[in-house]
Amino acid sequence: MVALLRLNTLVSLSGLCPTRHYCYYSRKPRLPFRIRMASITETEAETASASKVILDSHLHVWASPHEAATFPYHPGQEPTLAGHADFLLQCMEEAGVDSALIVQPINHKFDHNYVTSVLKKYPTKFVGCCLANPADDGSGLKQFEDLVLKDGYRVVRFNPYLWPSGKKMTNEVGKAMFQKAGELKVPVSIMCMKGLDLHISEIEQLCTEFPSTIVILDHLAFCKPPLTDQEQLIFSRLLNLSRFPQMYVKFSALFRVSREKHPYLDLSTLLSQIVSSFGANRVMWGSDFPFVVPECGYKEAKEAVNLIANKASLSPSDLEWIMGKTATQLFQSHSAS
Repeated sequence: MVALLRLNTLVSLSGLCPTRHYCYYSRKPRLPFRIRMASITETEAETASASKVILDSHLHVWASPHEAATFPYHPGQEPTLAGHADFLLQCMEEAGVDSALIVQPINHKFDHNYVTSVLKKYPTKFVGCCLANPADDGSGLKQFEDLVLKDGYRVVRFNPYLWPSGKKMTNEVGKAMFQKAGELKVPVSIMCMKGLDLHISEIEQLCTEFPSTIVILDHLAFCKPPLTDQEQLIFSRLLNLSRFPQMYVKFSALFRVSREKHPYLDLSTLLSQIVSSFGANRVMWGSDFPFVVPECGYKEAKEAVNLIANKASLSPSDLEWIMGKTATQLFQSHSAS
């Protein structure tokens, strides 16, 4: 007697429409995963299923030119790449990626209506990361709460370059939002695009003052394989952040941090060190769609992680955590209470 293993609730294989962009549509047959009921409990089955989910922890979507009539771009932030939801779904289907965290793009800035519409249309496929508005008047705090409590966003992104000139993430507004994130059980994702060394003191201060707030560092905190003593020191400081138990790292946007072309094998040493310091259960893969598409392709970005992990001699269990289990457990267990 056999029964189909129930998929994790984040997984939803949708019927998709082909597009003319980059990805090529494929409907390869998928074999059902069957297991004897007598040999495994329902709870164990759900745990095993969750570990197999492929979850992209970092990508963006924005309106197509046609959709922009309803969901306008922020002035001066009109995209040059296709990034609409249908294109993403096609790429995910071809690559065998089950679900994803959508990070609010700068193209719509603090107007979350497009991403919210996608989250509502595909509630079992996507979770949302909103963008913190650090305006001096404190209005961003109410917007953040509403996005979490009313629209179901499960992560908030701190972009330090959106803070008013001369202000840091540790100012009154930043601390209020960071503390509120902990109260709402919403992780804070931090982008250090101009270098971890510029922001690590702020990150350490926030983590020390508000230890209940989960922190995720985007894109390896923009640390590339070190070539100089200074770069090695900065990467060592990244590894040292593992002393904060609430700290996670995204192994994402590999094309941004590698010094080589696809499949970015120079990142194997960094990945090995990150896993050794943080544990694979605090590391998660992300593609940075749609920017990754012209760089190497979406499917190819996912496949690169397997090659890098193999060179780094990671275990199959470590790879499962990185490719979905970490993000699945984090975004489920830290959803708004």
